[in-house]
Amino acid sequence: MFVALYRWKLKEGQEQKFREGWLRRTVEIYRRCGSLGSRLHRAEDGTWVAYAQWPDKRHWEAARRVPVTDTEASDMMKESVEVSYPEMLLEVSDDLLESRGFSATEE
Repeated sequence: MFVALYRWKLKEGQEQKFREGWLRRTVEIYRRCGSLGSRLHRAEDGTWVAYAQWPDKRHWEAARRVPVTDTEASDMMKESVEVSYPEMLLEVSDDLLESRGFSATEE
């Protein structure tokens, strides 16, 4: 499993616009590119972080070459961002998220 981690500082008052654009782009990528989905988070320092999961790095790389069809959603995100930090690429070594069959009640 492969994960791409993204982080942004948004322009003040642009949070809802960014979230709508992110949602639309994420759905597009999921439907067209083989993504396993993504989560968007607001960090304590006010930045926004997205965690996108992929079957492997090859799928993620291929998706980057697929043309954007919802350009309005892409523009909504770009227009909302004040600072875009470098992405972080991660290989999953161990997975204990509940959605993967882990249960905190198991012994």
